[in-house]
Parts: sequence; structure tokens; C-alpha cells
Amino acid sequence: MRYLRLLVPLVVMVFCSCNKNAPLANTTQRTSTNPKESLTRESFGHLPDGRDVGIFTLTNANGLKAKVTEYGAILVSLEVPDKSGKFADVTHGYDTLKGWLGNASYLGSSVGRFGNRIRDGKFTLDGKEYSLAKNNKPGGIPCHLHGGLKGFDKVLWSGKAVGKNSVEFTYRSPAGEEGYPGNMDVKVTYTLTDRNELRWEAKAKSDAPTIANIVHHSYWNLSGDPTRSINDHQLQIPAKNYLPTTAGLIPTGKIAPVAGTPMDFTTSTRIGDRVDADFEALKFGGGYDHCWVLDKGHDLHLSARLKDPSSGRVMEIFSNQPGIQFYGGNFLDGTIVGKNGVKYGHRTALCLETEGFPDSPNQPSFPSPVLRPGSTYHHVMIHKFSAE
Repeated sequence: MRYLRLLVPLVVMVFCSCNKNAPLANTTQRTSTNPKESLTRESFGHLPDGRDVGIFTLTNANGLKAKVTEYGAILVSLEVPDKSGKFADVTHGYDTLKGWLGNASYLGSSVGRFGNRIRDGKFTLDGKEYSLAKNNKPGGIPCHLHGGLKGFDKVLWSGKAVGKNSVEFTYRSPAGEEGYPGNMDVKVTYTLTDRNELRWEAKAKSDAPTIANIVHHSYWNLSGDPTRSINDHQLQIPAKNYLPTTAGLIPTGKIAPVAGTPMDFTTSTRIGDRVDADFEALKFGGGYDHCWVLDKGHDLHLSARLKDPSSGRVMEIFSNQPGIQFYGGNFLDGTIVGKNGVKYGHRTALCLETEGFPDSPNQPSFPSPVLRPGSTYHHVMIHKFSAE
């Protein structure tokens, strides 16, 4: 769909995230010939140290609405229509900044420097060993997860409106942060297109050799009812292989075929049909929590297709990454109180995270996560929504 010609210029008001006296409620707005289309910024509240946190609302010409915040470069909500045209938020999350400050499950977050797990919280780069926080213990075996104790999901980014219905977040991760080498400059951009696509794009540069695997971590329930199980969703992952893991959910280094196993999603399959099968990988993860090896290379390609039959909502994911982690919400247990006071129960949402392979810093046969000076890390992830 061709973009509509804007009639009213965008007035950009730049809010410095470090300014404790930043305005609380002023908004930035873009208006087009379509009254549904807009981009606004307002205050989402303040961090304990007084810094203002902005939240941006992007609305496309078809009425889809995304909210993203400077805290954690998080997708706060996304409202999309079902087959009857009824809009609903299809993500798990929180109503207020206070809720997001306690976000221990990475809901909606941009995670890094390294998304997913690193064995023993250690890796060696150019002959030097680096030690990271061991902040996760699946199967009682400690590892490093999603950037550590204070990864990218728990810092304040600087946000601004750019282009048409796009918001750009920037953050400098100093050398030594969470144990990682090199100063890393990171940019995450969200764009809501009139083709009903939410585009998440991450770029990063470093002034010293380091590792990078920056990942988007939204929890999805396409039914629009956050109390319903995602076991009825139908999932397709175009991958002939997956990465088996140890009991600690660290890849063994092997690449195994999905054919003849509960890991086969090469055709659209109801998630709940085999989730409790007597299969080692599912026992280790308490369900699905594994990386699938995508069949295409680093060009933009279909990485997953998810459908909720009850609402007719469909989400297709395209990326330029070699893998996708499918996590079925196995550790949701009702202790997280989310939007509208809803307690998020077991398997009421799922994650589909395009990525480099888990533990790749310690697995020479996996695609390398090393980022060197002069190179740019680039991760594109597109969520395309429709209904049928």
C-alpha cells in the first residue's frame, strides 16, 4: 500500500532521557490524510533516579496500534484486528511503568548484548576468557541468559520519532557492562507500516571485539484473550533441523532432524498436540524452548507462521537470522500479574525469537556471534499480521 501524503508537518520535540525535568505529558504527533494514522510521544513515568521515560504510540492507516517505550526498548502493546475486524492487544505485559520495572520474564523486551543462553556464563574471544553473570539455572545448571542481571531490557534508551511511523531507540553499552568487552553503540527501530507489519530492527557497532545477539522477546497470544492457552494456536516453522540441548538447555553442538519427532513444525501444527510427548527435548524444557535451524541463509526469509483458529489472526515472521527460538510459555505460572490485573497462567503466551544460535560463543561449528570494530551487527525481524 502506498504511503499517504502528509498534510501537516511533524513537529519533533526531542526529550533527553537524562533530563530529570523533561515534560510529563506533551506529545509529538504526525497527522496524515487518514485520521487513524499518527505517531505520539508522552511520558510513561519516571525511574527511581528521576529520569523521565517516554512512551510512543504508533497507529497505521488501518488502525493497528503499537506502543513502545524507552525503558528496555520494549513493545508495550500491539492491537490488531481479528477476522471480524475486532481489535485486541495480542501481547502480554503491564499497564504501568512500575510493572515493567519488575519485568523478570523479558516480556516485550529488546534483549542483549547476547540473547539466549551462554554455558557457564563464560566465553573466550581472541584468547581471553570473559566471565558473565550466571542469572539463569534451568535444570539446576547455572548459565548466562539474555545479557545478564541488567541487560538491554533493563536500561533507559533514548527514543525519537524518525521517518514515517518509526521510532528509533539508541543506547551506549559501556565496556565491561555485564562483563562484555568493548563499548557498544546500539540502535533499535520499530516501524509500523500500512501493510500491517511491525518491523523491529537492531544495529550495533563496537570499538573492540565483542559478541552480539540482540533479540526481540515479545510474548504473543493471538486470541486477544490473555487467559487462554496457546496450545490451540497453529504453528509452522520452515526448518528441517533443530538444536538438541543438555538438561541445562544449552545446545550440545549437534544439529538434529525434526522429521518423525514432536519438533517437526514444517507443516502447520497445533502446538498442544505433542507438547507433552515422551521426548527428551520436551522433558528438558518442560515443553518447547528450543532453537530451530532455519532453512534459508542471511537474506530476509519466512521464519515462522502462527495462527489462532478462534480469532483468525495470523502472524508471519520474516528475518535475516539463522535460527528461531520457540518458547511455549512453560514457566508462566500465574505469579505475573499483568495488564488489567490478569494473572498470566501456564502457556498463555509464546515467544518466537529470531536469533543467532544459543551458546554460539562456545560452539565453533555455529554461526559466529563475534562483532569486530568496523563491522555492523544487523538483525531485521518483521511481524506481518492478517486474518482469515
